[in-house]
Amino acid sequence: MLPDNCKLVFDNAEITSALERLADKLNRQLENETPVVLCVMQGGLVFSGQLIPKLRCMLEIDYIHATRYDNKTTGSELKWKAYPVTSLAGRTVLVLDDILDEGQTLQSIVQYCELQGASKIVSAVLLRKKHDRCVDEKLTDNIALHVEDRYVFGFGMDYDGKYRQLDSIYALDESLIE
Repeated sequence: MLPDNCKLVFDNAEITSALERLADKLNRQLENETPVVLCVMQGGLVFSGQLIPKLRCMLEIDYIHATRYDNKTTGSELKWKAYPVTSLAGRTVLVLDDILDEGQTLQSIVQYCELQGASKIVSAVLLRKKHDRCVDEKLTDNIALHVEDRYVFGFGMDYDGKYRQLDSIYALDESLIE
């Protein structure tokens, strides 16, 4: 079922443990808040679905769909596919995304939330790549796991539009990416 020449990076037990720690941190940050939780589609779906039940605050769930990858292995211009229907004006917003790589998508989503009048924006990601290419190193400090600068998939993240359903995270040998 897995592509040839890939390697397990984080198994489900490691991810679950990291999500517990992240949820504890977010629960402290969101105490006495009623946030609108925005799942960044499609990659953030599995992450959001596993993290949201661990949050203790009352919340509303919505989604936003902005992508630079669009089921490809390299990023291009940001495409906005769907905006939240819930009003963000005067609200605390929690943005949940799968991976922080260069940060352009998350930065644009945060700016969108600001333009919509959100009073507070908190973001969290499943993975943060270890490199120095991020547009803003302060985009979030709510990170479940750190990963080497490799192409990763599973747990919501795709490789060529596939493998999002995997319950673990894998890295692909870079020489196989077209």
